[in-house]
Amino acid sequence: MEPLKIGLLGWGTVGCGVIKILAENRELIKNRLGVDIVLKRVADIDLERERPVEVGRDVLTTNVDDVLENPEIDIVVELIGGIEPAMSFIKKALEHGKHVVTANKALLAQHGNELFEFARRKERIIAYEASVAGGIPFIKSLREGLAANRITTVFGILNGTANFILTRMKESGLSFHEALKEAQDRGYAEADPTLDIEGIDTAHKLAITSAIAFNTPIAFDKIYVEGISALDPLDIQFGGEFGYSLKLLAIGRATEEGLELRVHPTFIPSDHVLAGVRGAYNAVHIHGDAVGHVMLYGLGAGMMPTGSAVVADIMDLARDILNGVHVRLPYLGSYELKQLPVKPMEKVITTYYFRFSAVDQPGVLSKISGILGKNNISIAAVIQKGRRVGGAVPIVMLTHEALEESVQKALDEIDKLDVVKAKTQIIRIENLSTDRK
Repeated sequence: MEPLKIGLLGWGTVGCGVIKILAENRELIKNRLGVDIVLKRVADIDLERERPVEVGRDVLTTNVDDVLENPEIDIVVELIGGIEPAMSFIKKALEHGKHVVTANKALLAQHGNELFEFARRKERIIAYEASVAGGIPFIKSLREGLAANRITTVFGILNGTANFILTRMKESGLSFHEALKEAQDRGYAEADPTLDIEGIDTAHKLAITSAIAFNTPIAFDKIYVEGISALDPLDIQFGGEFGYSLKLLAIGRATEEGLELRVHPTFIPSDHVLAGVRGAYNAVHIHGDAVGHVMLYGLGAGMMPTGSAVVADIMDLARDILNGVHVRLPYLGSYELKQLPVKPMEKVITTYYFRFSAVDQPGVLSKISGILGKNNISIAAVIQKGRRVGGAVPIVMLTHEALEESVQKALDEIDKLDVVKAKTQIIRIENLSTDRK
């Protein structure tokens, strides 16, 4: 049987992983497919930079059309990232009758609806396992393994850089900036870490995830996003005293009022399995009405884990090609997607952690609690540490469930009090319940 030929756009970290896996596991892959996979062309703007894998000069090119217009190539693997020119390259590949594998979560989060419709018209497949959670077979699990389930919640730790930073802040008491520098020194964080630390990368992944989980078009612009750059190790310490661990959490929940789609620092119970996810690892906790609770865990980035997911997509596409199947699965798991309302953040109800920096004098606590009570916010617990007469001290409170809109209104009033010396720190708490009315 004739081998299937692939073309690679982007000879970076993940591209090197793909090349390495295809070479080192060539016989294993051939045995599992019944056909050989051959790397026909690799396109990149820089062919001279030293890389951990070698490619024959006859395979390399700086001309992307040597891949996109090559009639011998069956599958194009897009690993250049970003919006453009990646989007134009994918469309051109589809127009030339090629299937596409991509790890580009930003592109799919922002333009996935358009790209999937374009691919549908061309009767070609866009496979994207590597776009969410790296080497974890998450998209396949959600789209295929859990296809018979009505998904109620998805909670995800989906950014290894942020999780590494929070782990170091918790375990070593580092400041955010100290932990970020360590992440950069170890290669976990980019020189410009904005997408990771401000929650944008996680939101890209939640946009894709929630579309599959809840049978709805991708809605990246409806996701509430808050990052970790303003966090203080003091809050991680206080949260621990209440039995909570801090994670940058992607939250997708189906409620009667619409979907909750949000990314923000979140206290979760320290005895929950997600709380034990350390370092640069990812994990996703899913609840389906039939299967119950499912947990997936593994490395969410890196040359080999992400390369593993890309090659798995190549192998899936190879099976489809060999069997004459153009589009075996709906791109987002359902043939009919329903546009569901997304609950505005101000209408979300959850529990909260507050840390006030207040003057140590009589009546302060009653002023704060009075404003909270006026806004229907009930206090569940209070601790006060580091008492200093005449100086500002931290007052930490946990609330019962409250409306976000009411919380923001109350804190705006509290922060204007002359006895409050700094902006109140607020961290939302999730007890990871599977539903919420």
